[in-house]
Amino acid sequence: MRLVHDYYAELVFTKKIMEQKLSKNIYKKLVAASENLEPLDQSIAGEVAHAMKEWSLENGATHFTHWFQPQRGGTAQKHDSFIDYGEGGEIIERFSASQLVQSEPDASSFPSGGIRSTFEARGYTAWDPTSPVFLLEAGKTKTLVIPSVFLSWTGEVLDLKTPLLRSLIALNEKVINLQKLLGNENAKRIKVFAGIEQEYFLLSKKAVKSRPDITVAGRTLFGGKPAKGQQMEDHYFGNIKGNILKFMEDVDYELYRKGIPVKTRHNEVAPNQFELAPLHQEENLAIDNNLQIMEILGKVADEHNMVALLHEKPFAGVNGSGKHFNWSIGDNTGTNYFEPSKSPLKNISFLLAVCAVLLGVKKFGGILRASVADAGNDYRLGANEAPPAIMSVYLGEFVNDLLDSIEKASIINEKEVNEITLGVENLPSVNRDYSDRNRTSPVAFTGNKFEFRALGSSANPAEAGTTLNLIATYGFDEIYNRIEAKKGSDVKKKALEVVKEIIAETKDVRFEKNGYSQDWHIEAAKRGLPNAKNTPEALKLFLDEDVIKVFSKYNILTERELKSKIDIKLENYVKTKEIEYKYAIKIVNTLLLPAILKHINVLAETNKNLSKFSEESEIFAKELEILVKLYGDIRKHRTDLANFLNADHGDFAATADEFASKGAEILESLREKVDTAEDLVADEFWPLTSYQRLLNAF
Repeated sequence: MRLVHDYYAELVFTKKIMEQKLSKNIYKKLVAASENLEPLDQSIAGEVAHAMKEWSLENGATHFTHWFQPQRGGTAQKHDSFIDYGEGGEIIERFSASQLVQSEPDASSFPSGGIRSTFEARGYTAWDPTSPVFLLEAGKTKTLVIPSVFLSWTGEVLDLKTPLLRSLIALNEKVINLQKLLGNENAKRIKVFAGIEQEYFLLSKKAVKSRPDITVAGRTLFGGKPAKGQQMEDHYFGNIKGNILKFMEDVDYELYRKGIPVKTRHNEVAPNQFELAPLHQEENLAIDNNLQIMEILGKVADEHNMVALLHEKPFAGVNGSGKHFNWSIGDNTGTNYFEPSKSPLKNISFLLAVCAVLLGVKKFGGILRASVADAGNDYRLGANEAPPAIMSVYLGEFVNDLLDSIEKASIINEKEVNEITLGVENLPSVNRDYSDRNRTSPVAFTGNKFEFRALGSSANPAEAGTTLNLIATYGFDEIYNRIEAKKGSDVKKKALEVVKEIIAETKDVRFEKNGYSQDWHIEAAKRGLPNAKNTPEALKLFLDEDVIKVFSKYNILTERELKSKIDIKLENYVKTKEIEYKYAIKIVNTLLLPAILKHINVLAETNKNLSKFSEESEIFAKELEILVKLYGDIRKHRTDLANFLNADHGDFAATADEFASKGAEILESLREKVDTAEDLVADEFWPLTSYQRLLNAF
């Protein structure tokens, strides 16, 4: 039996392999580029490319690809073989420095939001050395995969990885500047860590075959609630069935071979819903790994005659799926800035780090909401299964009381703060959870990290990661400037005075109670917190003047790049909704109305054979009347939806608003009537597998 460590990362070009195949000097330069955010020395690319090629060929690879993250969602790749002509015209395997560092895929079909015309096809992928290359397997074929950024020929952003890397550089600069100001000379660079939990549904492939809406839209457009759904609360952390456990074991095996340290697996709240979670890693790598996790879930599910659903809300009335983004900031010394300590300097750093997040959410909480906005997540956010669309911070009783104590202190200095925080020092070292958790909060402090709980399960977490980094960058920068502006030579005293000021001015974004309650929506409005109900509303928050300025100030996205991003997201939203509306009409026309008509005809024929004045005739007549009316109502709403689609809606922004409001209302009305009909029409006629069967197919 092979143990995990025997095959862990066997498909990854690891540091151990690099050290074996590269000269000592080249190895050091490559590690410096990948770990210390230093520019890549182009002179080493040739030897690195040769080593990668040799390792790939030894492991059976025949092709290589630059693997990138276009703004349309998902990942993209174009495979090229290693073969080339030698000097004598013979075929040889070759992989040059230029092929490693940069590639030129046809970019014409990728959305750019107006950055380039569709006939301008040139785009460039460039190797990201901070994320390791790996091998992709498909049957007997293996391909060398090179994680990359994707840019236009003018250097403008066409992907989701580039802004993330830029945000890491900006955050590094501001945190290290503040640490130097506080007298910490040991911190040379920061490390942002992420642990990304992934929820998903598993369905029988056979059951899904009669649900074309799942195949096309990724979710059920129609379907009544199951008699037994999740109300018994018997699925969460329940026993994992044998066939599901085999699936999970195969997923773990594939992930371990890719060097993805998946740690946890369990049943989630809804029937057939599950979650996996890896160990925390540096943010860029954790995000790349999450993208692989989503792809591997789909691949392994298919091998097990299952379908893995990553849609945020595949079933109405049943919990949807999210992706919890656990996020923390540390440095090269091993310090976690979100963890209190016995060290006075570290305690001040802890308070400043928490204040940086509070400042960022206070000023730019709206773009946190916007960073997780898409058509799928709109069905989930704000329900009693996911945090509300209002961005607030839950600190927990201990930290909340700590900040209140600091705010109330008449004299604030290092000694008093140490006395206030003494309770932290006396806690057992193994206990980092100083307070209970609040699952209704979108941004919750959980002991030594923040958990951003608003992501949808299908999302590329790079957008959320970039935004968290951005608002923290703003917070740390603001704190540095405030400390510098204060008079006096005692920098720690000045820092604590700034902490006290920030605690007072960010109270509006601190919320410790039930985020699901309607009272919170009323209270949040009084506090002036944004509450974007849908994607078009949320995306407008990106266009606020201060938001445009902060993206540009920290060199994360230019105004042109940011606006192109919004255009792409709006276009994706409209197209997603359009597919749903069009396919709902098709299903109604070709499957559901004929099914209802069959049942009507049976009732009518049966009623014809009954005595006109019999009791049975009256019953059949009433049932017939109900179904005929439903048939008419469904036709009406179907026609309303078709007319809505055919109307002129204007530009994408106007269309998105109308699709989110009027279009959604019409589809909901149509669905309500269809779901009523499902409970009345005989199973032998109804063409769509019911929720009950979908969720109990294993």
